[in-house]
Amino acid sequence: MKSFKCAVSILSLLSFVVILTSFMPGDRGYIVKPGDIAPSDYTLILTNGKKYNLDDLKGKIVLLQFTASWCSVCRKEMPHLEADIWKKYKDKGFIMIGIDRDEPMDVVQKFRRDMKISYPLALDPGADIFGRFADKKSGVTRNVLIDRNGKIIFLTRLYDKKEFNELKRKLAEQF
Repeated sequence: MKSFKCAVSILSLLSFVVILTSFMPGDRGYIVKPGDIAPSDYTLILTNGKKYNLDDLKGKIVLLQFTASWCSVCRKEMPHLEADIWKKYKDKGFIMIGIDRDEPMDVVQKFRRDMKISYPLALDPGADIFGRFADKKSGVTRNVLIDRNGKIIFLTRLYDKKEFNELKRKLAEQF
C-alpha cells in the first residue's frame, strides 16, 4: 500500500509539472524556434544613430544579443561574445548587434563603454523587438543566430559554457 501511495504521489507531481509547463511560452521563454524565419518587422536603431532592418542584413550571418545594463549574466557573457565571436568574425560577412532592453540612450552608451565592447548596441524601447522573439515576461541574456537567408539556426538562454560553445560551433559552420 505504501508503494502505491508513493506511485500516486509521483504521478500527481509529474502531472502537475506537465500542466504547468504547458502554459509556459515557447522554449525557455522563446516564441520562435530554430528553422523559423526571424521576425524582421522592426528597425534597429544603434547608439551611433545608424539604422538597420533585419531584411537589410540578408546575405550576412547575424547574431542578435538581447541584453540590459542591469543584467549580471549579460555582463558575464559579453566579454566572451566580444573576444570569441565578434572579433573573430566581424570582417567575414557577420554582424552582431546587442539589443538593449528598454533603457534610454545615455544608459546604453555608458553600458557599452563600461563593458568595453566594440560590437554595436541598439535600443529596444518597450522591449518591442525582444517581444518578437520571446515572451516579454521572460528575461534577457539571449542570443539568436540567424543564417544568410534570415532563418534562425540557434538560440541561447543565460550564459552556460556548454551552450556558448555550441553557439560558437554553429557559427563556425556558417563560414
